[in-house]
Amino acid sequence: MQYSRLGSSDLHVSRVCLGSMTWGMQNNQHDADEQINFALASGVNFIDTAEMYAVPPSPETYGKTEEIIGSWLTRHKEKRKEIVIATKIAGGGLPWIRNGDPICGKSITTAIDASLKRLQTDYIDLYQLHWPNRTSPHFGKHWPGLLTPTKVDTEQEVAGMLDILQSISLAIKSGKIRHFGLSDDTPWGIQTYLNLAKQYQLPRVVSIQNEFSLLHAKDWPYLIEQCVHEDIAYLPWSPLAGGALTGKYLDGARPDGTRWSLVQRQGLFRDTEQSNRAIAAYCDLATQMRISPAQLAHAWCNQVDGVTSTIIGATSMAQLKENLQAFTMTLSDTHLRDISKIFAHYPSPF
Repeated sequence: MQYSRLGSSDLHVSRVCLGSMTWGMQNNQHDADEQINFALASGVNFIDTAEMYAVPPSPETYGKTEEIIGSWLTRHKEKRKEIVIATKIAGGGLPWIRNGDPICGKSITTAIDASLKRLQTDYIDLYQLHWPNRTSPHFGKHWPGLLTPTKVDTEQEVAGMLDILQSISLAIKSGKIRHFGLSDDTPWGIQTYLNLAKQYQLPRVVSIQNEFSLLHAKDWPYLIEQCVHEDIAYLPWSPLAGGALTGKYLDGARPDGTRWSLVQRQGLFRDTEQSNRAIAAYCDLATQMRISPAQLAHAWCNQVDGVTSTIIGATSMAQLKENLQAFTMTLSDTHLRDISKIFAHYPSPF
């Protein structure tokens, strides 16, 4: 396993981050224990979760994933210092989480304490904002006309970000969290937090996790370039586009027990005719390369310049082993050119 520094922090994380959003819905405690134990044995030292998980989110599954990780930690206390645990505070919009209110300084304090209790740990290594208070171009909202930035009250938004950062600072000083990161944000969000940190001598953002895959590479090159030059770790989530790049949903297939067979809060926005064609092409190429489509997608993501650690997920041990193996592969220049040809045909298929 290879490791990278987490932005400007003093932490070094594996090039693979173990995602956990299925734990508590599609996976139980035994499944999660098995995945964590195998991942750690394979050199993974980075686990990502969120107070909102499991997914799809619901009042019944809220906090379940953190509780599952907390259960594992109580039985493996000697491992705590070896693991980098990242979690996230949910943004506004979910009525069962703080009445759906946006993130503020007070909610940061409340949410951190609740996550610490569920995780059964004294500190969180990386605490992230799951999504910003303003609408951001994520979850299918990256097309022209779906955002109206001119209607955002910039002064109010910045004041809210300062309130959040001040609360983050207090949490770091108290030892409850070590570092601060973003998720589902934009270059403006990154730069504003950097400016506020410098102006008020507050903690600096060390990472951002955004959706990034062969089907959804909108952050390349602009946001990723900013991350590189500002020493911010870039952490792709959904490198398989919600499982689509495995090919298991091709031509409308919905295997029982899979994520796309469940009700989705934002719908199956990745399921388009263009996506289907792109996935079929990548699957054909993977067959020629004698690797799985999932391995092709993960190996490609790992080799994108500027990527720090890729967040993977699995519902079975077979999937986890297959996915981890991808990070031992190096795609040749010929294979990268073949991938680029397909990408050029389908640069933004959903």
